[in-house]
Amino acid sequence: MGTILVIIQIVLFIYVTGTILMLLLFSFASLFTYNPPKAKDQVLRKFVVLIPAYQEDEVIMEVVTDALKQQYPSEKFDVVVIADKFRPETIQLLKMTKAIVLAKDFEISTKSRALKYAFEQLTGDYDVACILDADNLMTPDFLQKLNAAFSNGFIAVQGHRVAKNTNTNFAILDAISEEINNHIFRYGQRVLGFSSTLIGSAMAFDFSFFKEMIAEVEVVGGFDKEIEMRIFSKKLIIEYLPDALVYDEKVQNAQVFGKQRRRWLSAQFHFFGKNLLPSFKMMVSENNYEYFFKSLQYMQLPRILLLGLLFFLTFISWIFNFYPWNLLWTFDFVLLILVFAFAIPGKFYTFRTLNAMWALPIGFMSMVGSLLRMHKANERFIHTKHTYNAFQIKKKRK
Repeated sequence: MGTILVIIQIVLFIYVTGTILMLLLFSFASLFTYNPPKAKDQVLRKFVVLIPAYQEDEVIMEVVTDALKQQYPSEKFDVVVIADKFRPETIQLLKMTKAIVLAKDFEISTKSRALKYAFEQLTGDYDVACILDADNLMTPDFLQKLNAAFSNGFIAVQGHRVAKNTNTNFAILDAISEEINNHIFRYGQRVLGFSSTLIGSAMAFDFSFFKEMIAEVEVVGGFDKEIEMRIFSKKLIIEYLPDALVYDEKVQNAQVFGKQRRRWLSAQFHFFGKNLLPSFKMMVSENNYEYFFKSLQYMQLPRILLLGLLFFLTFISWIFNFYPWNLLWTFDFVLLILVFAFAIPGKFYTFRTLNAMWALPIGFMSMVGSLLRMHKANERFIHTKHTYNAFQIKKKRK
């Protein structure tokens, strides 16, 4: 029995340490400067801003009104709302704006199906497709910055998604988590020459490329991961624009936090299993190392689970004096704290954030529950309702 426990600890230590070292590498890299290439031409590409929305009557009008105010020639972009299961009065209000409204009640509602339907209906001659969530607010120069990126030949570009709201402890923790992801998996990876990862919204693609790709995609959850893996399998690069901001609503309570994370966890492990072997084969046969590396990233535990697990292992190993494991787990715990220290922006080092830390144990238990209940979560649609509207964020901008 003792031998089995030692073997389990060794395997767990290798897995945890490997995960932390990878996070630490990109977290440290994010401390250095990444400057996206400057525009190579002055061509104004035509954009279609796609907003797939499911029962988002409360926020959609403010989002659409805001999206139409881009500092970009009006004839060079269209805003398209794919309205799934909206109230008739909301549809009528949307049609009174300059947005294109595609109203359809899907039998099974997914973002990939909504986007696929939109591409089937669109008739405009577009160069770039930009995808937003139904609560997203672009900064006025967002399309300008995307246009500059596409002049450099990128086929996929991820914008910098930031918190729209920090009105609860969970919203603050979610906002911090978003920025940690931005610094590690987007900014830090670009500093070292790797592609950015996608995040599901505030992203843009070459129109023809994405139209062809989305026609082949049929997933319930994690459609951005499906797109991401297809891009990496083709040895293409995803650019990241740290100064191209899009405001996104953060979850405000434990119930929504758990439901959202269950969907994400299920998608993450689903795409790990789906891509591990194909990516390994492509690494061996085509030297496609990044595809394999990205698929391995899906094997990582979420950081809040990693933090809770390490705290528990460190505490237990010191209480029962499990030498040398007490020193080894303490070493890992310190490295993980460094990951957070490098990746969390200075604006979050406040008393409000310190107070929000009290919600961490609840978040950890919620994540454990999500992990236990994630079976088949990727096979059914789990919707996160948005309520924090554009008027609130505008007040904060002033």
